[in-house]
This record gives sequence, structure tokens and C-alpha cells, in this order.
Amino acid sequence: MNAPTFQELNAGDSLRFFLEGSFDRQVPVERELESLFQSLEKNAGSWMPTAIAGKRQRKYSRSSLWKALDEGRKGKSTSIELFRSDSALVSSLSLYLGLTTHQPSLNLNLQVQPLSYFNGHECCRMFVDMVRDWVVKYPSPFAMAHSAADDQLSGAPHFGRDDEATLRDGFDRVYELFWLNVFGPKLVESVGRERMLSTPAHLVEELPNGSVLVVLWPTAAEFASEEARGVQARAHVHLRPDLDFDTVLRTLKERSAALAPVEPRFHPDVAPFLSRLPDEFAISERQRKIAELNAFRPPVPEEWLPVGLPADVENPERVLESYGDLSEGLVAALHTKVPSILDATPESLTDLDAYFWRENFPERYKRELIDEHTAPALGAYLGGMLVRRLGGTWVPRQKLEESQVRVGQRVWMPFLRARRYMQSRESLLEYSLTQFFKEAERYRP
Repeated sequence: MNAPTFQELNAGDSLRFFLEGSFDRQVPVERELESLFQSLEKNAGSWMPTAIAGKRQRKYSRSSLWKALDEGRKGKSTSIELFRSDSALVSSLSLYLGLTTHQPSLNLNLQVQPLSYFNGHECCRMFVDMVRDWVVKYPSPFAMAHSAADDQLSGAPHFGRDDEATLRDGFDRVYELFWLNVFGPKLVESVGRERMLSTPAHLVEELPNGSVLVVLWPTAAEFASEEARGVQARAHVHLRPDLDFDTVLRTLKERSAALAPVEPRFHPDVAPFLSRLPDEFAISERQRKIAELNAFRPPVPEEWLPVGLPADVENPERVLESYGDLSEGLVAALHTKVPSILDATPESLTDLDAYFWRENFPERYKRELIDEHTAPALGAYLGGMLVRRLGGTWVPRQKLEESQVRVGQRVWMPFLRARRYMQSRESLLEYSLTQFFKEAERYRP
């Protein structure tokens, strides 16, 4: 089992918890962190991390924790990641310790996926109990837990400020309310303790260290429901009387609409390619992108002729050999990044489409490299695919872009297609390799 990658954690919405706290540096680290892991083990339930990622991976245990923290030490800090990655639940808990004696810090960043796991009242109660234990033991100016997707839409952590102001001021006022909020004593006093404690929410609790815990709704996964958004708006306006309720509620409902699931209905000729793209976007943008891709209609391929031009090269065999060299060069360059390119199947073309789009290849790399090397090699590979998979026949020409592959009653121009394809990121969609092959396949005898 490996630690979940960013792509895995970004596969769907998750519950995200964030805390920047402090701890007692005068106490041995193992004893000071006892409360943290004791509460984690008691309350995590099904998402409990099972492994530790450090200099080497270890099965979760207390002794393994201390070894990993010791190995991860760099100067006056150390960090580890605890994780679980299985078919049902993915969790990642990053722990950072600043070990300076002047201002020791303990930062936690937790993600549990899928968010739907937190539809249950009991697992949410256990999560709240765990957070309560943590923030009492490791005081924080502010801590929160919320949908990762909605957190992105909220504008956190900047809330319209520049980097300098965000770093300087932190969460110095109630910019936003989340499913779970812990307000430190300074923020409580700035709002007014009486006002804070009278927040209209599911749970409002004063903690022993002067912080206040506010949980808006019984379950985290229902944050976007109409009722939960109403509670969120009322609580926010209660703590920030300068805000307008209707405006706050309208903004929250717009965020809910942006996160509402959109069923993919991609154009069938490019569906294998387009289905790869939504996961490349932030979770908060994904549904809007699916809607945009649903509306996308690629132009019908024009890189073909009803009657082919005759071969005009003196030595066709040598020219075809040069096409093979170009194709092999592409395979050699990309086989580690696009392993299926070795198979030369229609799926290989879709994998190439996804790779070039993900890398924004046409706009990241030098135009000279693309025009003189990548596009010709890609054209040769694409033409070779028509020959091998569709029974096509090469018709070589002195001018590379005029070179053709005859498939049935049409001749196709793969080098021309490759040049158009490599013009921009948008052109990767409009002139995809996937669509070109599907169109040519219709004319296979």
C-alpha cells in the first residue's frame, strides 16, 4: 500500500480538517503527542490510518510513529504522513512539528474520502469528539473541517486578501463558516463571547481553554442541502452583523449549484478522451467542466481526400522506413510516460491525447521542437496506426503533410492532422487523435 497521491485525494470530495496549533516543548514529544494518537485511535473508526509514510513505509503503531518522526527530523522540525488507501476509504493525515523552544507548533492537515462516509451521525459525532480533544490539548487560533470542494469555492485561505496579508493576519475575523469551526480565544473576544455562544447552530460549546467549538449541522456530508445552507447563512450573519443574510445565502446556494453532480454526456467520438479530463481539475470546478465538455462538439475531420495524390518519391521504401524511424522515436521518447504507446492500439491514441493535454504540451514546449520533431513523429505514429489497425496503405509524398494512408475509399493525411493537433491546448480537443482514428475507422472496407 502506498500513500495516496494528489490525484487519488482529488478523485472525489472529501472531508478536510486543518489545524495550526501549539504544544508544550518542555514535555518529551512522545508523551506530548500521546493525546493526539489516543484520540485518533479511539474516534477514527473505519478511516483509521493503517500505515506511516516517512523515509520508509511502516505499518501503523506507536513505536513506528516515534521512529518515523525521528527519521523525518530536519533541523528544528519534523513531519510524517499517516494514511489509509483501500477501495472504500482513503485518508491522509499530515503532521508537522516545529520544534523551536520559542514558539513550538503542531500543524495537522487531514483528508478523508469520500465525503459521503460522513452521512452517518455516529461517525460525525466521533469526528467532533476527536477534534475537541485535539484543540483542547493543542490550542489553535482557528481550526475547521468541511467539504474540500466547498472550501475551495469559499476563497479560503485568502478570502480576497493577498499572500502577505493572509500570512500576517490569518483567520483574524469570521470570513467564512464551515461545517465544524473552532474559534480561538482571541477571535472569540473580537466577536464577543456572548454572541459567539448564542450562534444558531447544531452544536455550540465553550472549551476549557477559552475556545468555542461550533458545528453547524449534524452531518458533514449534508453541508450543501438547502436546510444546512440556511443554517450556515444565519450563523454567519449572526457572527458578522455587517453581512446581509440574503446575499450570504445566495452565494452559498450558488456554491451548492456549482457542486451539484452533472452526468457526463460527451460526444461519442471523443468520449474516451474527454472522460479523462474532469479529474484533472480541482474538485470545485469539476461539475462545471463536465457541463462544458458535454457541450463540446469537435469539428468533423477534414484531413482526408476523396481521391488520393499519387506517390511522388523516388524511393518509397526508404521514405516508409523514415516514417518508421519517426514513429519509433516518439515511442522511445514517451514510453515511460505513456506506456500503452508500445501497444499501438486505439487506446494508445487516447492515452496520448490525455498526456499531451495534461502536460499542456503545445504551449509548454518550444515551437521549433514541436514543429520539427514532435508533430512529424506523431503523424508517422498515427499513420502507422491506420496501416496496422485499419488495413491502410501508405502513399508517401515529398511534402510530408501531403503523405497519405488509404483506408477503403478515402485517403487520410495523418501528418497534416498532427500539425493542426499540436497548435495549442484547445487544438488537442478539436483535432484529437482519438476522433481522427474513429472517423477513419468508419471507412474501413
